[in-house]
Amino acid sequence: MSEKQQRDGIDAREKIHGYLNRSGLASQSPRVMPLTGDASDRRYFRVLLPDGPSIVLSLHAAPFGFDTLPFVNVARLLAKMPVPIPTVLGHADDLGVLALTDLGDVTLQAHLGAASPEEHAALYRQAVALIATLQRRGAELASPEYLPYSVAFDVEKLTWELDFFIKHFIEAYRGIVIPAGIREELRCEFAIIVESLASEPRVLCHRDYHSRNLMLHDGELYIIDFQDARLGPDTYDLVSLLRDSYVDLPEQTVSELLAYFLALSGRSDEEREFRQRFDVMALQRNLKALGTFGYQTTARRNSVYIQYIPRTLRYVRDNLEQLSQFARIRDILGTLVEEFR
Repeated sequence: MSEKQQRDGIDAREKIHGYLNRSGLASQSPRVMPLTGDASDRRYFRVLLPDGPSIVLSLHAAPFGFDTLPFVNVARLLAKMPVPIPTVLGHADDLGVLALTDLGDVTLQAHLGAASPEEHAALYRQAVALIATLQRRGAELASPEYLPYSVAFDVEKLTWELDFFIKHFIEAYRGIVIPAGIREELRCEFAIIVESLASEPRVLCHRDYHSRNLMLHDGELYIIDFQDARLGPDTYDLVSLLRDSYVDLPEQTVSELLAYFLALSGRSDEEREFRQRFDVMALQRNLKALGTFGYQTTARRNSVYIQYIPRTLRYVRDNLEQLSQFARIRDILGTLVEEFR
């Protein structure tokens, strides 16, 4: 164990001990278990209590102000819809600790391996219905009081994400030196995608609405990791769910779920146009996902995401084959990444 890991472990124990003492839970002699974290710098611990339900402590890297914490702000918005989310049970701002209801360990991704085809279909329909609710109620509850309405997938953000792919996947992960002229041409081609997506009408987006951020608890899906919610295209969360780097879905299932979403939204006559926009959004988001996986592997030394790269590369290749207007992007990427040749 490195010195940093030892320091982090001591720091975490001190934060947990401090919160349990302040909340009066320490007197119950609770057991504390580390949980698998996400791609952020937050750490999670389950606290098992002999006299009540377990709770989860989310440890932030630094102190925070509870009322200005993005997670708390967005939770207040989602609770008004309402959609199922974990409840905030307590907090210690100076320790950077947030206490949440324990939703267990079963993500949608984990459950799929044990689910029957009927259960699988029902859960995905439930997940799609939640997106429809987020968009409909998100429009009705729009207010500058909530952080998601002040940030968006605009030209700057979408461009940054594609630059992130170039830097962290092509250059850092694959170790490829891109000639200046090729880089500039690729960025110009990417700008066409960005302008198209940024010009679409915006709805409330979770931003990371995939199978690892949906928890199955008491037979119901709960949404987690929503603190980065923002405005964006109406296809964004559907792409996150249906072109998920962590799960393969049959193409027929994707088409059926898109049709289900449009039916819920009263837009069944838009299927062809919607599917075109869905595929463009999928191209951008999966390129961004490759950048994230490259960054986690090379900069964060977190190799767990390597296993999801082949599926994501396949998504990008398939989209490039379908979207003839981006043939030049396919040609350029094919000179840099062998899977696109």
